[in-house]
Amino acid sequence: MSTLKFSRKDYDAIRTHGEETYPHECCGVLLGRFENDGTKVVTSTARCGNTRTDSAHNRYNIDPGELVRIQREGRERGEDIVGFYHSHPDHPAQWSKTDHAEAHWIGCSYVITSVEKGKAAITNSFELSGTDEADKRLVDESIEVA
Repeated sequence: MSTLKFSRKDYDAIRTHGEETYPHECCGVLLGRFENDGTKVVTSTARCGNTRTDSAHNRYNIDPGELVRIQREGRERGEDIVGFYHSHPDHPAQWSKTDHAEAHWIGCSYVITSVEKGKAAITNSFELSGTDEADKRLVDESIEVA
């Protein structure tokens, strides 16, 4: 099982983001580095606006222009995009069919925080594995908070 490592500050920041946007989904980008052993280390997070207007309570979308800007700024600091995060208001911290369909960054982490009645509950991570769209799958990943 792969591992995603967070500082307490970054882990708390994504959970707080979910509480602040409740009852809508929050979303954002995880920046950091890929270690040789497959571990991903988060060194910063970037909040994104949820551009979904149809179902913001159970869907999210990150504006492509915002994503390109975050990627560029991260590279300037020596960081790569290692994953994404979003919240599930009043739903489990488990990926949905839509989450799977809209996940495209093979090797990256997809972190989901369940926000129950406005309070962050469980946070889980899943790595997008496979070689392409046809065989991609989200597999459980452990989270380490230092």
